[in-house]
Amino acid sequence: MEKAKTLFDVIGPVIIGPSSSHTAGAVRIGYLAGKIFGEKPDKVTFKLYNSFAKTGKGHGTDKGLLGGVLGYDVDNERIKKAYSDAEKLNIEYKFEYAEDYNKHPNAVDIILENKNIKRMEISGISVGAGEVAITKINGYKFNINGDYDTLVLIYKDKPGMIYRVTALLQGQNINIATMHCDRNAKGQEASMGICVDGQISDYIINELKKIDEVYLIRNVEVLKK
Repeated sequence: MEKAKTLFDVIGPVIIGPSSSHTAGAVRIGYLAGKIFGEKPDKVTFKLYNSFAKTGKGHGTDKGLLGGVLGYDVDNERIKKAYSDAEKLNIEYKFEYAEDYNKHPNAVDIILENKNIKRMEISGISVGAGEVAITKINGYKFNINGDYDTLVLIYKDKPGMIYRVTALLQGQNINIATMHCDRNAKGQEASMGICVDGQISDYIINELKKIDEVYLIRNVEVLKK
């Protein structure tokens, strides 16, 4: 059965810029990347691919990505001043462009760095009408589109970790909508992306912080439509 159309599907998002995929999508990818990084970066590198690389600058993709990292929503007029705002905040930024047809037509890798988090690489795609997905974080596969509050974890792979996290959510009457797990090798680092119905409380985050060998905890909230 075909998915029911919403008003958002018909008229598209309210945005600053000419293109929903290259502007609104770019803002949302940058915004999600900034939330996942979780701190003010000192340096950001954007690697744009394919259509993003070829036509993105004319559509404001560069300013959209940077404005998103700065925390601007798609309708924020300050997106147009993203360059100067980043410079005022002492954030170094640069853009690189490439063709790689193994990647989505509207793909970007965002590399964020500061003194606390040496380096985090976040990959995203814009699929049209302002809809996006974060597909990788530090090489681990994710599928974060901003439609649900999403818990992001990177931790040491060991028995019982998935149970401890899901039991904590269940104990707080939080329903899991979707869940994706990945790892680089048995007993090494692993990841969890859990989309939930409802909101993830500070209590849940604080309880997760008590678990040994959890390296990254982020609560990525629903994107504004």
